[in-house]
Amino acid sequence: MADETVLPIPNLSLAQHFFTLISPSLKHLHDNARTALLEGIKADNMAPYYQLVTSSSPLDADPALLESMEKANEEELKKLDERLAEAEKTEGESEISDALKARANHLTRVGDKERAVVAQKLALEKTPGLGSRIDISLTLIRIGFFFGDNPLITENLAKAEKFIEEGGDWDRRNRLKVYRGLHAASIRQFKTGGELLLDALSTFTATELISYNDFVALTIIINTLTLKRPDLKKKLITAPEVNSVLPELPILGDLVKNLYDCHYAKFFVALATLEQTYLLPSRLLSPHTRYYVREMRILAYSQLLESYRSVTLESLSGAFGVSVDFIDSELSRFIANGRLHCTIDKVHGIVETTRPSLKNAQYEKVVKQGDILLNSIQRLSKVLY
Repeated sequence: MADETVLPIPNLSLAQHFFTLISPSLKHLHDNARTALLEGIKADNMAPYYQLVTSSSPLDADPALLESMEKANEEELKKLDERLAEAEKTEGESEISDALKARANHLTRVGDKERAVVAQKLALEKTPGLGSRIDISLTLIRIGFFFGDNPLITENLAKAEKFIEEGGDWDRRNRLKVYRGLHAASIRQFKTGGELLLDALSTFTATELISYNDFVALTIIINTLTLKRPDLKKKLITAPEVNSVLPELPILGDLVKNLYDCHYAKFFVALATLEQTYLLPSRLLSPHTRYYVREMRILAYSQLLESYRSVTLESLSGAFGVSVDFIDSELSRFIANGRLHCTIDKVHGIVETTRPSLKNAQYEKVVKQGDILLNSIQRLSKVLY
């Protein structure tokens, strides 16, 4: 286990509330988000973050509140600076490191991004212990998540992985999996992210980054799309960690179980509900909502069509609980884009599957790669001769 308590700073739930407030489509959630955001800012005296939020207009500026928080921050920072100066004069490397970390953590807690990043990097440079260096790298990653700074996340994920390879403990290794999985999901690398989240499911401790229920929900959402059907039951549906949370997240249970059990009409209803109640309101998943919903539909269509050589449009529309015109339009679009291997016979109202030959696909791949190789050799020969 890690020998130090991991502080939940910055408070990432506030970034979610801020996202809710700046999203016009989530107006029905604005009142609760506004209250929670203001309470969180007051609790940590987040004067710099308060200025950022009020400048974007989700909250009305209160000069008196801002002044009181700035005063509290100045007093605390003065104490921390005095402690650091004393440590540099009379104490050793360990005490200086502790003072630097305390100062960096204060700036991180109040949401002063620029100064917090500089202070955390200085603390990282001056801290000798490998475990503490990993913790500082993880804090920098959280700052990146909080402010949506992808380069900061990427830079410090690489540092954290390097430190882990040098001898990180079991707890920190598992925490890093969650950080990597969350980042992969945020940039639409769903397969990689799903594998990492699933791997961390039974050992999850990274509550400073994401709550346990939200972590399990994200694991279910991502892996329902990326896992093959046999693995869906083996790794997800029967997982005790998933089953312990599903009563609190019934829509996710409906999604994954109806897909697995081929109840496609219920699956479509669950997917539509998930889109409105979880995907669109999620700061992490909202940018990927249209992609996710489209890919899940393609997955369901493919799963059903694999069982038939041909099937009527009327049967398909009945199975998915939609109109014939809708299923015709959907399939036509996905067929034209090469996402579904079938054809539609409009005269007879039949969909016929056209499974691609594995040998033909392998042959085309060899020819294509061989052509690329020959072109590369020709260009190289011109350079050499």
